[in-house]
Amino acid sequence: MRSAPGQRLTAPEPGGSWAATVGRLYAVAMLAPELARKFVDLYGERGTAWVEAFPATLEGLRRRWGLTLGETFAYVGYAFVARVELPGGAPAVLKVAPTDPEFTNEIAALRLYQGGGAVRLLDCDPEATALLLERLEPGTPLAEMHDDARATEIAAGVMRELWRPLPPGNAFPTMEGWGQAFARVRAAYGGGSRPFPLDLFEKGERLYFELCATAARPVLLHGDLHHWNILAAGRGPWLAIDPKGVAGEPAYETGALLRNRMGVELDLRRLTERRAAQLADALGLDRQRILGWAFAQGVLSALWTLEGHGSVGEEQLMLPRALAGVV
Repeated sequence: MRSAPGQRLTAPEPGGSWAATVGRLYAVAMLAPELARKFVDLYGERGTAWVEAFPATLEGLRRRWGLTLGETFAYVGYAFVARVELPGGAPAVLKVAPTDPEFTNEIAALRLYQGGGAVRLLDCDPEATALLLERLEPGTPLAEMHDDARATEIAAGVMRELWRPLPPGNAFPTMEGWGQAFARVRAAYGGGSRPFPLDLFEKGERLYFELCATAARPVLLHGDLHHWNILAAGRGPWLAIDPKGVAGEPAYETGALLRNRMGVELDLRRLTERRAAQLADALGLDRQRILGWAFAQGVLSALWTLEGHGSVGEEQLMLPRALAGVV
């Protein structure tokens, strides 16, 4: 029972048997089959159990926060994300996912940001891995901006707003920790990288940890700040969503941006060098270091795909191949 655009579906408080039925039907209809499959593929039996319990989870969250449930967002990532209204009609967003350190870190990062440069966290239920978020309006992603130089300028401004000193005793992952994918792949493939191209693997591994060893003092980074995670917002005017929350040097942050919207120019190397020069100038960073991270993180990102799916598409190797002779 999917609500039509503009239609709201609010199950009444318990007191009649039909209320639970309506809530369950709504939850089942709104959890996209593609998303359910992702959870099962990623988490196995735990993912299956989460999908089966989702209707009860959603109904519990609806009651807890007094929500009016609306349409889900079109993009299917790794969380259930839907438009909701708070008591009184204020717009918000509900995000729910299986328990995962990634979402725990997202909550911690949003608490530190307190709305500065990022969407506001209105409330959360860490046990249920549920986030109640400010709804950003109009919510247009930076990816829809045709002027790439202007988009890069905006992204640089959001980066500057987001970087924070790391709090004592924090549990955020580190860029060194993320780099352990190189060791895991070596262990899985007998010291090599089959079927990953060995030349890119070895150069990526060497450069990644050379950059780690010479890194500037770490700060809190978004960790996945690309064009689709920066939205137009009335109070922003541009704000970030979906922070991973990672401890690393500022130059590390630029990697995700350079790996996205790579098709806006035919010459990928020229595009990346132009973006890197613009980011270096705007942020006071070393251009060659930005290019180094773009290459090394491009390899790392492809390795994560290899770990998750057993293969890597050629499109994921485009940036490392383009930059192999530059870094």
